Amino acid sequence: MVNEQTPDTSKLITRDWLAIERTKLANERTFLAYFRTFMVFLGTGLTIIKMHMFENLESFGIVLLIIAPIVLGIGLYRLIYVRKLIRNHYKV
Repeated sequence: MVNEQTPDTSKLITRDWLAIERTKLANERTFLAYFRTFMVFLGTGLTIIKMHMFENLESFGIVLLIIAPIVLGIGLYRLIYVRKLIRNHYKV
């Protein structure tokens, strides 16, 4: 007996299967956006700290270096959480 809330993937038509694939790709794109933000924060923070002409902004650079891994952690958590939701919902 198949649970009525979770569709059976063996009976999915092409349109539904493609919709699931688009959802998976959207999840990966979202993670890549988090990763890009992480890289920008990390690079900007390091640049501010290393450039002597930005000595008055050094505390801002340190804040960016602290925030960067937090953003990456949120992105990784969200990627794994949404991937698990997709797998559990569609049994793929």
